Amino acid sequence: QVQLVESGGGLVQPGGSLRLSCAASGFAFSIYAMYWYRQGPGKQREWVADINRDGTTKYSDSVKGRFTISRDNAKNTVYLQMNSLKPEDTAVYYCNAKLPYSTVAYWGQGTQVTVSS
Repeated sequence: QVQLVESGGGLVQPGGSLRLSCAASGFAFSIYAMYWYRQGPGKQREWVADINRDGTTKYSDSVKGRFTISRDNAKNTVYLQMNSLKPEDTAVYYCNAKLPYSTVAYWGQGTQVTVSS
């Protein structure tokens, strides 16, 4: 069955770094666009970054220059390298897979990131 399993979250001090991973299985990972979203306490879920099947990346203004999304199609995994973390980055981070030009999409269960001193 389809699975997206996020890992790598945790507690980090402001200015620190974390690397999130999302391991995919049960679908043709390489042809899907991959997204990271996040939902902070009391906030709506928001888009963070995405990477197309050709490797083209996009970032929200709030993380541009600090976060890097990447993918390894051989490992069916997408990553989110997060540097210079701020308290406002505290959220549950979700991995999402979307098949281009269709309504097919899958979500992971999320991983908690807490930025606090």
